[in-house]
Amino acid sequence: MLDDFFIRALIAGIGVAIVAGPLGCLVIWRRLSYFGDTLSHSALLGITLAYSFSINISLSVFLISGIVAIILINLQKRTKLPGDALLGLLAHSTLAIGLVIIGFLSFIRFDLMGLLFGDILAVNIEDIFVIWLGGLSILGILFIIWKSLFAATVSYDLAAAEGMKPDRSNLIFTLLLAGVIAISIKMVGVLLITGLLLIPAAMARNISNNPQQMIILSILGGILSVVIGLFCSLEFNTASGPTIIVVALAFFILSLFPLKKSTSLQK
Repeated sequence: MLDDFFIRALIAGIGVAIVAGPLGCLVIWRRLSYFGDTLSHSALLGITLAYSFSINISLSVFLISGIVAIILINLQKRTKLPGDALLGLLAHSTLAIGLVIIGFLSFIRFDLMGLLFGDILAVNIEDIFVIWLGGLSILGILFIIWKSLFAATVSYDLAAAEGMKPDRSNLIFTLLLAGVIAISIKMVGVLLITGLLLIPAAMARNISNNPQQMIILSILGGILSVVIGLFCSLEFNTASGPTIIVVALAFFILSLFPLKKSTSLQK
């Protein structure tokens, strides 16, 4: 019989996987993987501020990640530096500031490994509520802006010419990414969030034939990674967050060898 903490971990992990699937596909289509890394690094600063001012961690991470996303958009308009340079600047700066603040908060006990790699087995009922309510809200907003966002992904100029307001959709999308990071920070930690976004989507990209199929397969891959990863973690006594990512990586490796020999034999 599974313990309550394990059931809570399964429910929380499945909720995050459902939300991360479609957003991960968009990150790959729009080539924003390093942007996800930047937001995840800034999450550490959000966590330290949450401990400092005794506020909700998910709310603090969302606010800081959202501010970093807005700063990036403004910097792109004010400087001639390439995007990857700006992303690196913000990622390492926010990470360093967060670690410096942790050094000053000597009166608070930090589980640094938990912050970096997560502890999904420690989620409580409140965390599950935040993940599912926040996740459904993110998916709802994504559904509303999907047409404009997808059109801008294919051709920004065409979307602008059609009056779809791609700039607004892009801004909302960056805030949705911040939201996913905020609700999943406790599950996989600062260093592994981007992996949960990207690896199932990358696996789905290898074996899908259209965008809709890729989204569905990325969600299924994420769910299977969470479920199998948690059971492997329980069986082998390994860290749950990294184990989930390793299982996702195994699925990605398997996707590199699709079974398409039958079509060639028919020829």
